[in-house]
Amino acid sequence: MGRPSNKSERRAEIVQAMMQVMAVRGYEGASIQAIAKQAGLAPGLIHYHFKTKQDILLGSVTQLSNVLKGRYLSLSENAETSEDKLKAFITARLSKGEGASQQAVVAWVMIGSEAVRQPEVKAAYLEALREQKALLEDLLQDYFDTFLKKGKLNKKELNSKVAFVMAFMEGAFSLSITAQEIMPNSWAADELLSKLKI
Repeated sequence: MGRPSNKSERRAEIVQAMMQVMAVRGYEGASIQAIAKQAGLAPGLIHYHFKTKQDILLGSVTQLSNVLKGRYLSLSENAETSEDKLKAFITARLSKGEGASQQAVVAWVMIGSEAVRQPEVKAAYLEALREQKALLEDLLQDYFDTFLKKGKLNKKELNSKVAFVMAFMEGAFSLSITAQEIMPNSWAADELLSKLKI
């Protein structure tokens, strides 16, 4: 019997290398050669696993989504209330504590900007956002229903709150990489939690 395939591990390494290169050089500067060098692989091996640089970028959407899910699941493991679960989601997305990665934030912001230019990237980006939105809708509805005892939000109210939270998070990501020098440390999670009265 032969050795088990390490194809998925190698693909994850290549995606990780791309995110590291993008954090320094941007998407345009993340050449196959630079990604290969960062991963410690020959460029030909990159092409064995991914046809194009865009395919690697699409892989990063999946990998970043999985990292977020994992961080949320870890932080919400002992959450007992709707408030605790919502805090875990916001902390997973915005806090700089354990499991946080500035490099992942940079990659996510770049994916968002490439989604404007590349339809395939936009489709993957929107799918990732749809998953986050669905979870956030459930968390916010439970929170407003049980913790604030306001009863079920109507669809318009819920959509508005979800849109606010998602826009706040995406804006915080952009500011954390473009204006880090002028933004206070660890402001985003605390500010969003206070706006939601948590």
